[in-house]
Amino acid sequence: MTQHGFDAGRDEDDVPEWVDQVMATVAAEVRRRRKELHMSAQDLADRCEEIGHPIPRNVIANMESGRRANLPLVDVIVLAEALDTYPICLLYPAGYVDRVQRLPLQHSERTWDAMRWFIGDREELGREDAMLQSFRAHIRHQRAALAALKGEKHERWKAETAPNKAEREEALLAQADYAERALEAKYRLRSARAFIREDGGTPPHLPPELADVDPPEIAPNTTEENDL
Repeated sequence: MTQHGFDAGRDEDDVPEWVDQVMATVAAEVRRRRKELHMSAQDLADRCEEIGHPIPRNVIANMESGRRANLPLVDVIVLAEALDTYPICLLYPAGYVDRVQRLPLQHSERTWDAMRWFIGDREELGREDAMLQSFRAHIRHQRAALAALKGEKHERWKAETAPNKAEREEALLAQADYAERALEAKYRLRSARAFIREDGGTPPHLPPELADVDPPEIAPNTTEENDL
């Protein structure tokens, strides 16, 4: 079967169906990754069985040779784990495949751009998911807060061990600057967590260093959580 409306200038008889292209891309990357890891098809089948979702050797061989008629998403997930990679890297092998057809009836595009679309990392007008945006902000502010706290701790140590007054004062100024950064990042992190809750979501767990971010009425009992 062929697909109309793909790359201009190509004979439509040479253009396989979009589904076939997706399967061929995954199959080629499974084969490439398997050989890179010096695994046989049987080794890969054994690993899939160990994970808990058996994919027989002949099924893997048929997939790699293009004789398999379908490729369930669950198989892609397990194959990625068995090959010590991510499912997205089998679907969009950036660096190994230059261009892919992201959707039917569309021209091909750079594999990296297609991958970013799949994981929601492309800013397209009107398509940004509010919850995804809040989680991104959460990750960004959490990293900033942890980095600031680490810097504050280091400057405190420098102040305590400074050999002279000048270096001690310099370290104390740097410590105060990091403390201010941490406070601002924590405030932004608290706001991101509030937005997630307002949209009906559950914010990610916080590391112990940021246990004071949530208001007391929301913050979990850290001792009980650690015991569990």
